[in-house]
Amino acid sequence: MDKRERERPRVVLGVSGGIAAYKACELLRRLTESGHDVRVVPTASALHFVGEATWSALSGNPATTEVWESVHEVPHVRIGQAADLVVVAPATADMLAKAAHGLADDLLTNTLLTARCPVIFAPAMHTEMWENPATQENVATLRRRGALVIEPAVGRLTGVDTGKGRFPDPVEIFELCRRVLARGERGAVEPDLAGRRVVVTAGGTREPLDPVRYLGNRSSGKQGYALAATAAARGAQVTLIAGNTELPDPAGVDVLPVGTARQLREAVLKAAADADAVVMAAAVADFRPAAYATGKIKKVEGREPEPIALVRNPDILAELSADRARAGQVVVGFAAETDDVLANGRAKLARKGCDLLVVNEVGEDKAFGSAENEAVVLASDGSETPVPYGPKDALADRVWDLVVPRLAERSA
Repeated sequence: MDKRERERPRVVLGVSGGIAAYKACELLRRLTESGHDVRVVPTASALHFVGEATWSALSGNPATTEVWESVHEVPHVRIGQAADLVVVAPATADMLAKAAHGLADDLLTNTLLTARCPVIFAPAMHTEMWENPATQENVATLRRRGALVIEPAVGRLTGVDTGKGRFPDPVEIFELCRRVLARGERGAVEPDLAGRRVVVTAGGTREPLDPVRYLGNRSSGKQGYALAATAAARGAQVTLIAGNTELPDPAGVDVLPVGTARQLREAVLKAAADADAVVMAAAVADFRPAAYATGKIKKVEGREPEPIALVRNPDILAELSADRARAGQVVVGFAAETDDVLANGRAKLARKGCDLLVVNEVGEDKAFGSAENEAVVLASDGSETPVPYGPKDALADRVWDLVVPRLAERSA
């Protein structure tokens, strides 16, 4: 093995025996094509869905369920010890139960007991199995021990059934793995938001003028989605309230779509009731039309259109900050400015009363719609944290870096 191979991140992909095992092939492909050294460890049941030859061919490594093969290499110990990340996808109810109770009756469960790296479980099962108190207790146990158990998706299950329990999109699971590995490279292995509930808003609201037109803005939702995804990678239970985006749901995140500012307010206040932190990254319209035309507003030849009267929308950030739903709740706002950026940001921080305010300059090719961002995070204690231009993931992680100690101080 040459130096370059040794430097490749080592990922163990555990596959348990559910119909979603075939979807793990796409996750495996993305991991290997992005330069990871992947060892697939399936359960015996998983091989009923996808054969050993497929896993070996796609990974370039042997795939076995047995602790008795290559015994001289002590695989039941060495595989877990050498891993930078273990991801079990899909994780059945049976696998979650075995992991929570420390059972070790095959190679995958032995690997989980010997792993000293981050561990991700991507559950997939029928809704009744996921909601069963035994499964929920097992999930809570694993999360308490530091494992990242992501929430399953909602959608079509086996047969005609629909509900929560669907295997998350493999692309989004891959993105979650990438984020967790990136944190490990920076020395941050522990999920520092484990046990925390957070609410993130994203996208832009739209205020209808008539059945065809609306007042809106250019927000893509990318920064809010990055905040939600990085929070999930750090162990949080995340509710993402999304206004008018076209982005895929991040793995392990509960997504609530909304349209208008008033709909967003209703959803945020409800979700914030049991949240440890609320991050208002959405671009919320300050105004809405005073009247809604039930029919399309027609163009009349020879006449200018009537002026559109506007009224103020509720100030959700100020409301959240003034009336915290929980003691110690941390509230973060965003300020998109076009001029006098820091001066306007400081004034807004004082006016809104939030704990942190992420201030960034917007305009053509700046922030909106871009994959990159830069900002200054202003704090109510007077501190200022500049975040240089870079991926929105990096800004999201820096925001959570500032939230985590504030949560710790308030819960001490």
